[in-house]
Amino acid sequence: MFWVRFLVLALLSQAGVTQTSSSPTHASAPPNPTEEQPPLNTGSLSFPWSHLRLPENIVPLHYHLLLHPNLTILSYIGTVRIELQVQNNTNWVVLHSKGLRITTATVLDQNLAHLSDQVLPVLHNPTHEQVAIFSPRVLTGGQKYFLLLEFGAELGEGFYGFYRSTYRTSTGEMRTLASTHFEPTSARMAFPCFDEPSFKANYSISIRRSPAHTALSNMPVEQTVVLDDELMEDRFAVSVRMSSYLVAFIVCDFRSVSATTASGVKVSVYAAPEKWEQTHYALKAAVKLLEFYEKYFNISYPLPKQDLVAIPDFQSGAMENWGLITFRETSLLYDPTTSSASDRLWVTKVIAHELAHQWFGNLVTMKWWNDIWLNEGFATYMEYISVDTTYPKLRVEDYLLDTCFVAIGRDSLNSSRPISSVAESPTQIKEMFDTVSYNKGACVLHMLRHYLTDQVFQIGIMRYLRRYSYSNARNQDLWDSVANTCSEEEFTSGGHCYSNSQAAKNAYLYAGEHLDLTTMMNTWTLQTGVPLVTVARQGSRLVLKQERFLRTTHPSDPAWPSLQQGYLWHIPLTYRTDTSSSIHRHLMTTLTDSVEVGEEVGWVKVNVDMAGYYLVHYDGPGWDDLIQLLKDNHTALSFMDRTHLIHNAFQLTTAGRLSLDKALDLIGYLRSESHTVPLLQGLAYLEAFYRMVERMDIPDVTHNLSTYILWYFRGVIDRQTWSDKGSVSERRLRSELLSLACHLGDLSCLEQAQRSFTHWLDSNSTLSLPADVTETVYSVGAQEDSGWASLLHIYTLSLSETHKHKILSALASSRDTNKLHRLLELGLEGEVIRTQDLDSLIVMVARNPRGHHLAWSYVQKYWSTLVDKFQLGSFSIRNIIIGTTGQFFSTEELTEVRVFFESIHEQASQLRVTQVAMDNIQKNILWLQRNLGTLRSWLDQQID
Repeated sequence: MFWVRFLVLALLSQAGVTQTSSSPTHASAPPNPTEEQPPLNTGSLSFPWSHLRLPENIVPLHYHLLLHPNLTILSYIGTVRIELQVQNNTNWVVLHSKGLRITTATVLDQNLAHLSDQVLPVLHNPTHEQVAIFSPRVLTGGQKYFLLLEFGAELGEGFYGFYRSTYRTSTGEMRTLASTHFEPTSARMAFPCFDEPSFKANYSISIRRSPAHTALSNMPVEQTVVLDDELMEDRFAVSVRMSSYLVAFIVCDFRSVSATTASGVKVSVYAAPEKWEQTHYALKAAVKLLEFYEKYFNISYPLPKQDLVAIPDFQSGAMENWGLITFRETSLLYDPTTSSASDRLWVTKVIAHELAHQWFGNLVTMKWWNDIWLNEGFATYMEYISVDTTYPKLRVEDYLLDTCFVAIGRDSLNSSRPISSVAESPTQIKEMFDTVSYNKGACVLHMLRHYLTDQVFQIGIMRYLRRYSYSNARNQDLWDSVANTCSEEEFTSGGHCYSNSQAAKNAYLYAGEHLDLTTMMNTWTLQTGVPLVTVARQGSRLVLKQERFLRTTHPSDPAWPSLQQGYLWHIPLTYRTDTSSSIHRHLMTTLTDSVEVGEEVGWVKVNVDMAGYYLVHYDGPGWDDLIQLLKDNHTALSFMDRTHLIHNAFQLTTAGRLSLDKALDLIGYLRSESHTVPLLQGLAYLEAFYRMVERMDIPDVTHNLSTYILWYFRGVIDRQTWSDKGSVSERRLRSELLSLACHLGDLSCLEQAQRSFTHWLDSNSTLSLPADVTETVYSVGAQEDSGWASLLHIYTLSLSETHKHKILSALASSRDTNKLHRLLELGLEGEVIRTQDLDSLIVMVARNPRGHHLAWSYVQKYWSTLVDKFQLGSFSIRNIIIGTTGQFFSTEELTEVRVFFESIHEQASQLRVTQVAMDNIQKNILWLQRNLGTLRSWLDQQID
């Protein structure tokens, strides 16, 4: 209690008052301040609030937060003084708190005088993670007050709130640090607060630490006070107005490297001391990207510094805390000796994503979590715009199609959801951080940018950011900003925008047609799914029909009409023909439509470069025309168009809308393909089929498919060198091709990999393997007992988390189930293999043909433990569920999964991902029923 009292005195003294100060117009001081006053009788009080969301009658304005973490006993104490604006008369202050011991609660007036002589009662509602403080004196509407709370807690063992992390030095010493992760609803685990995005406030943070440690927070240190030989207090500058989930603080012994942007922002990258050498690339990238965003948005970065910190234990990829971004080490650190070209691209993209959040999410925040896509969709899309400009050699545009393909994969299941969806509970909110918010959000914005033009899109989002700076926004606010609409007040004040009454007239001309932006975009954000446009030639016209694309339901199914009921998109169609190099445009706003293309047109390619978020099916001879085009002159179409055709064809085969042999004929031109993206797209489907039949132990198809792949792609496989030479695209192709060739048992590949592995081991792992083929070399070496044991030993010593990930993937490729079982045990223990990597490990084992049932059994057995480690609804739990059940292809396995979900009904009923998992298995079952016979026959013909 001495520490707590000391903290309270310090917090009040910083405000220039003493604890006993009072005002004659408010509650008088206690009769005897040296004696503790009795608490109010709480017997007649019940919790005053029944809703998940907080009442809006009290608004926080400014938090004064003082924390003292103890890294030895792994706990902390703190005080928080929250300045409140009371809107209506009330006796209650309701706010969030989870897992905190609140020892004292006090309400003060504007002069910091106590309103009551008695200890105020604190009521708890653990179900809603709320506390309520009762003031016997009414808090008057229109007045400001201060709520002073003393509290303490353990430093968390997981990845949320204020939690502990550890790392081991090369000498074996274990060191501890404390870090935070609050998004979406975990600030309440660190300190009592109004933990909702719309309750923006300023923060004055002070942290006590030992002289051996460094304290970091959102703002730079303004003053450091030496309290005694073993204790210092860092007082940070007052923050800008921000949401509670963006607050961050760290106490660590890290080293940093720093630079300054052209506008004077100090950028620093922090990491464990022995990993300091891996921070330099991130610093260079962060400076360059921050400068790009300031120019692109035409809004200065508002803080004096931007820190990027690699946290040893971190569940997600990164977190955009304003001014103090935290990362998983693999997302920030880059070691040129062990990191591949893909690793470099990943680090660059993650930094770009988090820095984009400093505007989209931090400066302008969604009003509520149902619109989290306004943060995540924008940040994901800005990755591509920013990296394409700042690092053109990384060819980030090659990956945009993959982003949209992943979104379609989720969106074409019955269990998908609208981009903007209801989310109330913490579990529901966590599930909003998914493929729909990130990938689909980005692809819808890509479509919007393409039909508005780059300039109109950029001006629109600049207007959006300026209009809602330090505030909150909804879907509609974005459309109004991009469509240049505004309030009557802005209109009459001479703002350069239209009034709301003119909004309907302010329709962009798209291919000569009027466009109501809000109506159009609502069809993409407020309804579930992705459209399929079927095109057919009728004379000189192209006849169009749109429907919701579903991979698990066929038009012949009885349920089909109900699943299509009410679905209609406003689709900005684009198409190209053989008679013109122009891109033709048409806005499709009805279920059926047609456009004039001319009698002389031979072929038509719809959705040029996949700028639109929709699939295309070519009825009649349409697919045959395109197959012939690719064989005769594939460069008549862009690499994006070729990739798009391959993707659409194989998606349609899954849905039972196109025969598999037609899709396989489509990729028959790939021997002539020189671009990495379509080549890898076609190869990815063949590899997926191979892994499926291998897993299901269908010997004839497995043998014939591996024989075909190695024969057909022999030329491009043989051209690959075991090096890191070439462009990023060439290096990506090498990495993926050689990995597949060795997995398929290609003799020359296996021999080269084994030679490289032996040389590497003989050098006591001092030999530097080419980073792009390291994982392939390790995977081949791991098949022998001695190689597997050596890799596990090196895993424990490596200082590069990127390198360790490659080793772990190789270890999980072993055909020995005992070794796989041991890996899972090590993952559960969390010592050799960190808990943060456990979900990835489970998925790695599940993808191994010898490990998929082992991984699923492990999930069932340790389900409660996994939920305790990762939290229900988290990405890790979703990754585990989808990664394990996605390997199942039989009705028996579907039943087994359903029975398990029923056994954990209370938890499963809160999760969307359980239905996604069952939809995925159903999709797999249907694929086999529809396509396995065709695949077998087609391969027989090719082999003959």
